[in-house]
Amino acid sequence: MNLFSGIGYNYRGLKLGIKTPGLLVLGLVRLLIIVVITLVTAALILEYHREILNLIWARPESAWIVWLWRLVSWLVALLLVGISAVLSFLISQVLFSVIIMDAMSRITEQRLTGGQKESRHLPWFKYFFYLLRQEIPRAVIPVMVFLVLMILGWLTPLSPVLTVISSLATGIFLAWDNTDLVPARRLEPFGRRFKFLFRNFGFHLGFGLWFLIPGLNILFLSFAPVGATLFYVERIDRKIEP
Repeated sequence: MNLFSGIGYNYRGLKLGIKTPGLLVLGLVRLLIIVVITLVTAALILEYHREILNLIWARPESAWIVWLWRLVSWLVALLLVGISAVLSFLISQVLFSVIIMDAMSRITEQRLTGGQKESRHLPWFKYFFYLLRQEIPRAVIPVMVFLVLMILGWLTPLSPVLTVISSLATGIFLAWDNTDLVPARRLEPFGRRFKFLFRNFGFHLGFGLWFLIPGLNILFLSFAPVGATLFYVERIDRKIEP
């Protein structure tokens, strides 16, 4: 039930975000930022594709194994593009998206309840750095761990296992990055918010599965704050089991 609830709420958030003008604009801005930074980062990284490939395996002279070298070349390029996508997400998240996500969450809560619950009002500048501090354990550290595990997976026989584990873990933490928006805005202690992740582990797994689908992941990430806020307001504030 929790798993499918997470899948459903992320999809509902996407539909509501597309139908609501304010959320649609913010979601498209976030989508555009991620895409532009991804393209720029991928172009910069692929510029060194040949040098990186030569470090791994110089082009063989034998025509019999050139095909294998070309296959490795494509795999390295794919890996570099994946790394660039992750790095671009982190850059956009820290520099731009944390504010956009909070604004989308506020609009959604306002739309659902007619108001916003906050412990106390903070000056904008102080609140901005507060949001950045929350983003480090929620998204930056998990994604960096994913990068390390992904690289290790390419270099060891444990590649299939590490790839699946790291991908699922990243999806779960990215889901929590969105469901944590409401309690973080209400200045709840970090320890309580972290326990919330494990109490609703199945939900976060389902919510994060959309982030593992290439192409669709960028779209769902752009509107994920909407679905996460829907879940928190409907299920947690109203004390309904997910």
